[in-house]
Formats: sequence, structure tokens, C-alpha cells
Amino acid sequence: MFKRSVIATTVALSIGLVGCNFNSSSNSDEGKDLEPKLDLVQYVDLMIGTGGLANTYPGATVPHGMVQLSPNNGTGGWDYISGYSYHDDRLVGFSHTQLSGTGAGDLNDILVMPFNSRSDEMRGDREASHFSHDNEQAGAGFYRVMLDDYGIEAELTTTNRVGFHRYTFPQDKASKVVLNLGYALNWDSPTDTVIRVVDETTLEGYRYSTGWAADQREHFVIKFSRPITGFELKDDAADQVVSGDEVQSTHTRGYFSFDTSKQENELLVKVALSSVDIAGAYKNLEQELSGWDFDQAQLAASQAWEDELEKVRVTSDDETKKRIFYTAIYHSYLGPTLLSDVDGRYKGADHQIQKAEGFDRYDTFSLWDTYRATHPFFTLVEPDRVNDMVKSMLAHYQETGLLPVWSMKGNETNMMLGYHAVPVIVDAWLKGINGFDPQLALEAMKASAASDKSEIVAYRTHGYVPYSEGEGGDGWAASRAMEYSYDDWAISQMANSLGKESDFQHFIKQAKNWQNQYDVSRDWVVPRLANGEFISDFDPERYDAGFAESNAWQYFWHVQHDIAGLVDKMGQEAFIQRLDDLFETTPDPEQELPIFSTGMVGQYVQGNEPDHHAPYLFNYVGQPWKTQKWLSEIVDVCYSDKPEGICGNDDYGQMSSWYVFTAMGFYPVNPADQRYVIGRPMFPEVALDLPNGNTFTVSAANVSDQNIYIQSVMLNGVSLDRSWISHDEIINGGELAFVMGNTPNRSWASTPDAFPPSWIAEGLKK
Repeated sequence: MFKRSVIATTVALSIGLVGCNFNSSSNSDEGKDLEPKLDLVQYVDLMIGTGGLANTYPGATVPHGMVQLSPNNGTGGWDYISGYSYHDDRLVGFSHTQLSGTGAGDLNDILVMPFNSRSDEMRGDREASHFSHDNEQAGAGFYRVMLDDYGIEAELTTTNRVGFHRYTFPQDKASKVVLNLGYALNWDSPTDTVIRVVDETTLEGYRYSTGWAADQREHFVIKFSRPITGFELKDDAADQVVSGDEVQSTHTRGYFSFDTSKQENELLVKVALSSVDIAGAYKNLEQELSGWDFDQAQLAASQAWEDELEKVRVTSDDETKKRIFYTAIYHSYLGPTLLSDVDGRYKGADHQIQKAEGFDRYDTFSLWDTYRATHPFFTLVEPDRVNDMVKSMLAHYQETGLLPVWSMKGNETNMMLGYHAVPVIVDAWLKGINGFDPQLALEAMKASAASDKSEIVAYRTHGYVPYSEGEGGDGWAASRAMEYSYDDWAISQMANSLGKESDFQHFIKQAKNWQNQYDVSRDWVVPRLANGEFISDFDPERYDAGFAESNAWQYFWHVQHDIAGLVDKMGQEAFIQRLDDLFETTPDPEQELPIFSTGMVGQYVQGNEPDHHAPYLFNYVGQPWKTQKWLSEIVDVCYSDKPEGICGNDDYGQMSSWYVFTAMGFYPVNPADQRYVIGRPMFPEVALDLPNGNTFTVSAANVSDQNIYIQSVMLNGVSLDRSWISHDEIINGGELAFVMGNTPNRSWASTPDAFPPSWIAEGLKK
């Protein structure tokens, strides 16, 4: 029987790696010895998030890997966007691409399923098998399950660009593997697929499809460890078997037979991908997985995860919290995902073949979500990869004329709103990550702000985005203006750093445009009509009436760059009262809440992103003890180590990264201002081993589930009476030492000179 989230016994061995390479810019690691040190991967529980709204997947991948090899239940819909739901008991196979935590669906490409004559179980027109979680194991870099109806054990691991399967068949006269290129769920539709039998151990082909990614191209090469004894190729679109060694159609399927006449019959399957061509898939396979040792490959994948997890070392006796914490770090690393091949080629966002020179090209940028906490986490722990991510965004600009909004598999989906590549790039630049062209970056930012998209044109014309209902109307208008205002502030900071005075003045002025959505007669951010009037039937609890996946309660605070300006607009006492009300106003029980309003504490919504920074805003008005109180409540409501343990779509790690920062004791309220606002630490000690060789330690004496309130803070032995720390203070190393207690210390960081700096407090240009 398998135990969930327990590392395989092979990781305890010291094994020399052969043909398993995770550094995509270097040559093979063949002959290199790797001493396993797998202490932290044991805390990664991949079932967390698979049973509720988080939409995460439990399969095998490596940090930011191109391949996500994961089980598929074969059912579409909201609960199956990642391909897998914990509450389903059947599988139809293992596909090589998955989305993590999104609210829209695609991928699940290149489906492979082993089966035999023991069962004729089907789900729809696909071979299927029941399985039990008792016989399922999922960890960092591997997945295994027993397919109960067939008695077949399936094990999965990956390199960056190659999926690796190990199937152990029982003795049977009709064991087969089916390759299904027509398998399609959740918006995805194949447009052209090919399966070609090259020789008795090799297949090649491609799957082109349209969906959320309008022009997705997956080329593949498949290698079997033993000869095929027979095969059948099917054109499913025409419902006919095709003679010869190749089939091409919109929907194709291939059945491949193997001799399993012995008691134990092991079959290894390697599947390499490329967005460019079949030749690229062959190159990826040869460089990353030339050998056949599955245990070595699994060990290397787990070691890749261990290397990332070890950057944040937690000291705690609470094993549950450690599982939640390290799983959250794991989920944060699932995107962006690698797009370029080992030779640098990739399918560009202009649908042409491009080549990344001197960097790895990444895609799957869920920026409306991840600019808030996930990308700032990367700037702390993996600045070199951040350089490549920024270069990838700039490559997207050179290919399309705009920075990415929500890009995937060499496609711009234009999902959600804002131009939030901007704060990601500015955050990197201002924090000293400078391996990219800053002048090109500013040019790209200005181009996105000058886009001819109708909503951005309206924003530039009116200083806000006019709201209108019905088909063709802009039901997210007020949110757009708030988002653009923040992005414009970020552009102004980039311009300021480069000495571009006119650009600075232009964008710093537009950064105040959020005020054009502020109705002083109501003291609310209110949707506004094209004639300049605010809507008359405003209700702050009404969803989607001017606000993106939210209501006015949640978007009111979306001025991360100008909290002081919002306080000034309302007055401090009114601001405090509104913030109190956010967490204490219970939704009308008669109200039918939308699916994205989950993890609610009052009107605050942890299960979606727009107000993720709101609990920290008490620091800006001298009441940080309330931040400490509400963070504790939110964590208790929204996070656990159960399959339902993430209360909303994880959105490529934003929900998880929020938890990581919050557990460490600080959070990037304004992701691009080089500061972190102090919350409350959750562990006795967290040590950040930084890429520059320094260590920054957060200690918390007396911390417990009851002792949630800060009594005092010291930074490097000196009393700290402000409720924020700078990025430089972290990367220079040292210790942030808290003393915690069970009652609020209302005097700590309570005076204006202790507040986190915001726009008004800082002035415009230094």
C-alpha cells in the first residue's frame, strides 16, 4: 500500500545521475554524482488543493518545468480544470501539460494510458480504471498509483522537457498503451494531430489545438524501453482504423501492444515535448534524458525541488504547518513554465519560431494574480530566473508590440485586466535584478500603456473607464481604472530611475487617476458613466457591477501605491472604520455569492486576489495589532493540509505565495516599492538563505496559536518601532526578532513616523 506524500525509498540512496539534467542552459550531467539530501520534500503534500476550489494537480514536474505529467480523471468542468479532482475515483490516463490553480481551462495534452484484458472499464470513449488514494503517492517530482481494474502500477517523473513513465504490468496476454491526441476538455479542441510509428520503440508526431491558448503546438517524440509487438492507429474523427504507420486527423489515437507474458513486466516510456518541431523534441530528449534509469530521474527531480525548498528553512514542531508552508512554496514554483527548447528555440507569441539567446524563455504568466506576491517571492529567492522571466516578457513585447497580460504556450489570452508585467519588471529592476535592457523595458511599458485596446483608450481619454451594462458594455470598468492607475505609478518609478523626466511626470499624474473613480458624496469607489456621472444604483455588495470578480468592498483598497492618498481622501478615522467594517460586515444571507467569493472573512475575500493586501493596511494608520488579528483569522479559515486546504483558485501560486509571505511575517503590499509590511510571524524561526550568500532570519519568541500579537521587534539587535522593512535590509542579511504575546501591544508602531511610507508621505520625485 502506498502512503501519500512519502518520499520513495530510492531517495535515501547515493546514486550517480546518468542523463538527467535540469540546468537547461548546460550540457548533460552524465557522470556527475549527486549526494541526496532530501529533508524538506517530505513536507510537500500534493493532495493539498486538489479537492476544493484551488484546482491544483498532483502529478510530477520540476520547478517551472515545461512538462507537467499528471493523472487525468477524464471529466470536464470547474472542478477538473487541472485535469484531476481528489473526489473522483477513476483515471483515464496521464497527460503531459496541466494548468495549476486557474479559473479557466486548457491543456491536458498528449494523454497516455496503460491497460490490459483484465477490464473493459471505460469513461466515455476512453479506457479508464478505478483507483484508491490508499494506493496513490504524490510528492515533489514524482507520482505513482495503482490502476486497480488492470492491476498495473504507474509511476511518473519528469525532467524540464521530458515526461518519464514506468509501468509494471501483471502477466496478461493483451497489455497495451494507448496514446490519445484527441483527448480534449475545458475549452480545448485539437485542430491537427499526427501519430507516426518510426520503429519498434519510437513514435513521433504533434498535437495542434485551439482553446484558451488559440494556437497551441505540442510536438513530441516517444521512446519505449521494449519493442512494440503490434499497433493500431485510429482516425477518431472518421471513426476508422488507418493502415500504415501514420495517422493524421483532428482526433487520433494509437494502440501499442507489448509482450507481458512474464510475472513482472516493466515498461518505461519517455515523452519529450517541443513547441517548435519534432526535431526539437528529439534534442530535448537526448540532452535531458538519454538514459533509462527511472529511479535516478525521480531522485534528480526530487533533488531539484529540495534545492528550492532549502532556500527557506523553517524551525517548528508543528508538522501540519510545515506541510502547508512547504506545499505553498512548491505551488509557487509551478509557473511561469519553460517554453524554449534546449537549443533556445520556441514558438513565439507572434506564432513564428523564435530563439532565446542567452536566456531561457518562459511563458504562462498569470499576471493579474501573481504580480502581487508570487513574483516578489521570486525576486527574493531566485533572481537569476527572474532575469530570464523579464527577458521573456520583453521578448513577448518584441513579438507582439505589447507586454504579456496572461500569456500561455506562446499565445496571448488577454485574460483579466491591467498591464501587470509592468510592476513585475519594475520590482525586479528596483531590487537590483538588472540583467535585462532597462531602456527596452521602459519602451515596452509605455507601449502597453499606449495600447489601442478600447478600455485603455477610454482610460487615457477620460482619466477613468466608463461603465456600461449589457452585451458589449464594460462591466469591469472601475476595476480597470484602479489597475491601470497602479501600473502607471510603476511606470513612473521606472522612468524616475532612468532619469526620464517627461515620462515620469506623465505617468505620475496618471497614477492619481484612481481618484476619478472616488465618489466623495458616498466615500466609495463607484463605477462612472461616460457622461461623468457616478451610477445611481450603487451597492457595495453587488458583484461585477463595475468590478472584476469582486464588489466595491474588495476593490476599494486597490491603491497599493497610494494608501496615504486614500487615507487623506477619507480621513483617518473613516478609513479605520471602513477597514474594520471590511472584516466585520457579514454578507447578506439571502445573497447568492459568485463562485470566486470564497474564503470570506466579513466582506474580505481571500479566495480571490484584489484585496489580498487589505489585512496589512491597518499598519498605515497605526493599528498593526488588527493586522495581526485578522491574518490569524484568515489563515485559520482558508488554509489546511487537507485536499480542500486552499480556499480559492491558487492561480499559479498567488494564494500560496500569500501564505508563504504571511507565515514569514511580512508582505509586499505594494510589490514594486522595495518594502514589505510587517504582519505576524507564524513559526519560531524562518531562515532565508539568499542567493547572494547572506541569511536573513525571522525569529518569534513565544509564538503560538494564542500568542499572535507582536509585543516588540528588533532588527539586528536594535529596537524596531516601524511596521515595515526594506528589501535591502533583508538581502543584507541579519535577524528580525519578534517577541509575541496573547494580547495586543497597541503602542507598537502606532505613530505616523512608524507607518509604511506611501505616496503622499514620500513626495513625487527625489
